[in-house]
Amino acid sequence: MNFQEKLEQYAELTVYVGLNVQKGQFVVINTTTDTLEFTRLVVKKAYEAGAKRVQVNYEDPVLTRTHFELAPEDAFKEFPQWSVVQRDEVINTGGCFLWIDAEDPDLLTGIPTKRLADWQKTAGKALERYRQAVGTDKVAWSIMAIPSPKWAQKVFPELPADQQMESLWQAIFKTVRIGEGNAVEAWKNHIAFLEKRATQLNDKRFVKLQYSAPGTNLTIELPDKHIWMSGASKTPQGTPFIANMPTEEVYTVPLKNGVDGTVRNTKPLVYQGNVIDNFTLTFKKGKIVDAQAEIGQELLNEMISADEGAAYLGEVALVPHHSPISDSNILFYNTLFDENASNHLAIGDSYPTCYEGARELERNQLAALGLNTSLVHEDFMIGSDSMDIDGIMADGSKEPIFRNGNWAF
Repeated sequence: MNFQEKLEQYAELTVYVGLNVQKGQFVVINTTTDTLEFTRLVVKKAYEAGAKRVQVNYEDPVLTRTHFELAPEDAFKEFPQWSVVQRDEVINTGGCFLWIDAEDPDLLTGIPTKRLADWQKTAGKALERYRQAVGTDKVAWSIMAIPSPKWAQKVFPELPADQQMESLWQAIFKTVRIGEGNAVEAWKNHIAFLEKRATQLNDKRFVKLQYSAPGTNLTIELPDKHIWMSGASKTPQGTPFIANMPTEEVYTVPLKNGVDGTVRNTKPLVYQGNVIDNFTLTFKKGKIVDAQAEIGQELLNEMISADEGAAYLGEVALVPHHSPISDSNILFYNTLFDENASNHLAIGDSYPTCYEGARELERNQLAALGLNTSLVHEDFMIGSDSMDIDGIMADGSKEPIFRNGNWAF
C-alpha cells in the first residue's frame, strides 16, 4: 500500500468510522492550515458519505501565536459569539464535529501564563453548552491527527529534516491500524476487544482502585453506579462513532471526594502550547493539595486553579503498557497519542455517560451524585511497566487489575 492509498484509507476511516457521517448531516471541521491537503480529502469523503454541508474552520498557527503575543489583555476575556452560534447550530440539527490536529507542542511557549489562563476560562464558560453536548455524546465527534513540520521536528529531532514528516506519518498510520489489511475491519475487532474489557470491569463492581508505582501511591474511590466505557460511543439516536482515533483505553468516572495519595506523571503533558513535565500531585479527599513540577510549574498552578473543579479528578482510564503506541517507544508530545500509550487520569470535568442514568442530568445534579464538574478536562499520563493496580471489592478484598503495567486478567 503506497502513501496515497494509506491517506485515502485514513480519510475514509475518519469519515465512516470516527465520525460515522450520516446522510444530510452538517459537519464542522476544526483544524489548522498545516492540514490543508488532507482536510480537502476528508471533506470530499464526507460529501460522498452523504453530508449536506461541510464547514471547515482553519487556524494559522503563526497567526495564533501573533494573537497571543500582541492582542490587548481584554481580548482574552472575550469569546466570539459567532463561534458559539455555529456550534449551537450543529447541536440543534444533530450534526457532528471533527478536529484534525497538527499542533506544534511548543506553539505558545513563552506566552504569559495569565493570557493562557484567561483564555481557557473565557472559552470554557462561553462553550459550556457545547462541552456538555460533547461530554454526553449528544452529538457525534471525533479527534484525529496528521503531522505538521513543527510537530514532526519535536517528535524526531534526531532525524534529518526531510525524514521527520515521513516518520511521523508512518507512526500515525500504524497507531490507527492503516497499512495492515482492511482498517475498518481491524477497528471493529479492536473496539470489540475494548468492549470486552469494559464489560469485565463492569461485572467486577469494584468500589476502589489502588495504584502503586515509583512516585505513585494512590487510591481512587468509584461511585456506586459507575460505568466502564471504551472508545466506542453512541449518540442518543444510536449512531456509533469513535471519539478518539487512536484509542486504546477503557475509562470511567471517579468519586469526586474519594481520591487520596500521590501520583507522578510518566509522560509530558502538552497544555496550551506548552510542556508540563516531571510533576507530582498530592490528593486529600479528592482535592489536589500540592502540585510540584520541574517544568511548567506556573502553568500547572493556573490549570488546577481554573475553577473549583479543576483541582479534582474527572476521569480514570486504563491502558496496558504493551499496546501499539507504547510499544513504538515514540513520545508523541500529543495527548491524543500519549494518553493511549499509558494509564492516565484527567483533572476537571467528568463524563456523565460513565454514570448510570446521568446522561441528561444538569451539572448541579451531577455534583449531587459525587461527579466532578469543571471548565477544564486535561488528561495526564501516569502508566509504566512498573505500575500495579488493584481493584478493591465492597467487602475489602482485592483483585489484581494490572501487574507490571499490563492487564492481570
